[in-house]
Amino acid sequence: MTTAPATTVFSRARGLRSRRGAAALGAVVLSAFALSACEKPTPLAQITVDDRTASAEAQCYDDGKDIANEELESCISERAEKSITVDSGDRVRIGVEPEIADNGWVLFVDGRLVTSQPSKHTYVTFSGDQFFNAQSEPGQPPVQSDKAKVGIVEIDDKGNYKGAWSFDLKRKQY
Repeated sequence: MTTAPATTVFSRARGLRSRRGAAALGAVVLSAFALSACEKPTPLAQITVDDRTASAEAQCYDDGKDIANEELESCISERAEKSITVDSGDRVRIGVEPEIADNGWVLFVDGRLVTSQPSKHTYVTFSGDQFFNAQSEPGQPPVQSDKAKVGIVEIDDKGNYKGAWSFDLKRKQY
């Protein structure tokens, strides 16, 4: 009596399982490699006026590492990617993600520091009109502007810069 080797049926099944396992492992490795090539998104900052919101990722951000002063100035001076229109009397709400608020953040308008102490809040409300009062000479009335560049800068307790976001505010024209 001739018998087929008992391992024939089982060895085929085992071979099929090991090929499936190898394919699955290859897919996992390939997915992990593809994800590692993607950049992690930066925290968001946003400006809300009435029911309109402009959100932006950081113009400068290195995953929580310190940013040099020169690099920060360069980023803030770049053109903002997002803008929003503000009407006279509007309330402007500036919001940041909790990880930005944990460190603290300050606000610049047209290169001038507006908040003297870093805020640890996730959002703060301002009068829209105060963004359009440009610096004037002492003793002169404030000059009104139709545009304002708003910079949000994350800063830690040691005074190190961590990130920068910027927006253009435009006064509504009638």
